[in-house]
Amino acid sequence: LLVNNAAVALLQPFLEVTREALDRSLDVNLRSVLHVSQIVARQMIAQGVPGAIVNVSSQASQRALRDHAVYCSTKSALDMLSKVMAMELGPHKIRVNTVNPTVVMTDMGRINWSDPQKSAAMINRIPLGKFAEVDDVVNGILFLLSDKSAMTTGSSLMVDGGFLVS
Repeated sequence: LLVNNAAVALLQPFLEVTREALDRSLDVNLRSVLHVSQIVARQMIAQGVPGAIVNVSSQASQRALRDHAVYCSTKSALDMLSKVMAMELGPHKIRVNTVNPTVVMTDMGRINWSDPQKSAAMINRIPLGKFAEVDDVVNGILFLLSDKSAMTTGSSLMVDGGFLVS
């Protein structure tokens, strides 16, 4: 089992995106997932064992957000990488899915959404009226790692309080 959860959200307006922010975001949000997943998947295949990989993405992979050009782009790329991984690793009985949460109340979430006006505007777009807690995301990950999702691969589980339907 593997959960790729490392992420950075370096928020900048599109016209102010720096090369450093782009490179760091690509390194953490995409490149690390590819490399770690290759290492683990090769081991699973060599040992002949089935497995499950969950990549933590974001609702931002599906909806444009102001000042999130790089974050939205890297998370969209992660979703597509996960689909390709699911296709190519499926014959080896390795399932690959993503969990795509809304803002989660981690240290990074608190920092990026500390402005009350900014957070209120986002919460108003979430039908359940709140940001996610860590346990909300963990429960989705546990489901996707479990045998209860044995026929689920190449899918994205939205843990967004309904944000994408608003």
